[in-house]
Amino acid sequence: MKTADLIDDHADKLQLVHLPFRKFGTKEFVGGVIETVKCFEDNSTIRELLKSPGEGRILVVDGGASTRIAILGDRMAGWAIDNGWQGLIINGAIRDSVEVDEMDIAVFALGTSPVKSAKENWGKFGCEISFGGVIFESGQYVYADADGVLYSPVNLV
Repeated sequence: MKTADLIDDHADKLQLVHLPFRKFGTKEFVGGVIETVKCFEDNSTIRELLKSPGEGRILVVDGGASTRIAILGDRMAGWAIDNGWQGLIINGAIRDSVEVDEMDIAVFALGTSPVKSAKENWGKFGCEISFGGVIFESGQYVYADADGVLYSPVNLV
């Protein structure tokens, strides 16, 4: 499966998440149901979710486009793998990028930062979020690979 093929076949059902994501992890493609998180420079809610069963979902995080503070690192990516999350799409930064890039996951982020996040429980999940020209809702779908991230209200695979 490739995003290029999906957009060729289903352009009327897909939206491009128009951001300059960098891809990390060894998974070449992820696609499926999303869970949403809204947070800014605080990864408490992300940590909580990644420690719970992912059931093959993809975590879509609106981190306010901050590349000053990382909201995901290698430990959290490990929890995601252990708990059955396919990957993460982050409107923000990660750290431990070399380690994350070697893990069996797909992480899309705007960049990297060595600075760890706050842990003040400032985030919320399951809410509508918006970035890259797309409004995301939990329970809808994303498809992502090295070519980009696509959003759909319906399952296409």
